Amino acid sequence: MNLPAPPPELRFEDVTVRFAGLTALGAVSFTVVPGSVHALIGPNGAGKSTCFNVLSGLYRPESGRVRLGDTELTGLAPHRVAALGVARTFQNIVTTEGTVADNLMLGRHALTRAGFAASALRLPGAVREQRAHRERTREIAELTGLGAHFDTPVALLSYGDRKRVEFARALCLEPRVLLLDEPVAGMNGAERDRTAEVIGTVRAQLGLTVLLVEHDMGLVMRLADEVTVLDFGRTVAHGTPDEIRHHPEVLRAYLGTPGEISAPGEFTAPGRTTAPGEDSV
Repeated sequence: MNLPAPPPELRFEDVTVRFAGLTALGAVSFTVVPGSVHALIGPNGAGKSTCFNVLSGLYRPESGRVRLGDTELTGLAPHRVAALGVARTFQNIVTTEGTVADNLMLGRHALTRAGFAASALRLPGAVREQRAHRERTREIAELTGLGAHFDTPVALLSYGDRKRVEFARALCLEPRVLLLDEPVAGMNGAERDRTAEVIGTVRAQLGLTVLLVEHDMGLVMRLADEVTVLDFGRTVAHGTPDEIRHHPEVLRAYLGTPGEISAPGEFTAPGRTTAPGEDSV
């Protein structure tokens, strides 16, 4: 499999988002190095999902901008952001009825060139294109550990495999940047380990950039090259996973006591309640 051209740098620059007087993000900035895994962490209400919603075009910021290389993403519609090579998964599983193959083919829809009439009439060009798309979805299924389930109805899969179907479907868009929103949420230990392995494999083989929102600090410590920590819509710290686990501001914000953040478990703050609209603010 040939590696694509290196993805461009992703820059989130002084982005502010407010909802009815609530500041979800206050001049937040971070840069994601091309080809890296960058984790965005913090407790519920910190602004992580708001960052993803801005990046994927669901929210328009009050101020600031988002750039992918030299391309301005700020304010673009979600389908235009996706067309520029930014794909996303969600906290909750979003799959359709049908087989794994059916779901992955949906991820190829934006790349389909044949029109509705050509596809309906099964003209030779449309048939060849569909065959090529199906071959590519099978490759992605194999890459993500779903090859044996390619023709299996999604409803019959385990929870962890269904989460990976959504992950694989995002890859079917052939993204340059992949936004993973809590990819191991709700999984057992074995499923988490398998998903971490798949993310690492995909990053290495496809050469794409991964921006990861995750509460599981074990996964963050294992996969991330760099971490940005948010709290109440502001940036608390940037650094490597090892720097973050010892960072005094992070310890004060999330533990309230001296020490360090251990790798296993979730990253939470004692007594923290969720802000209106979040877990997804």
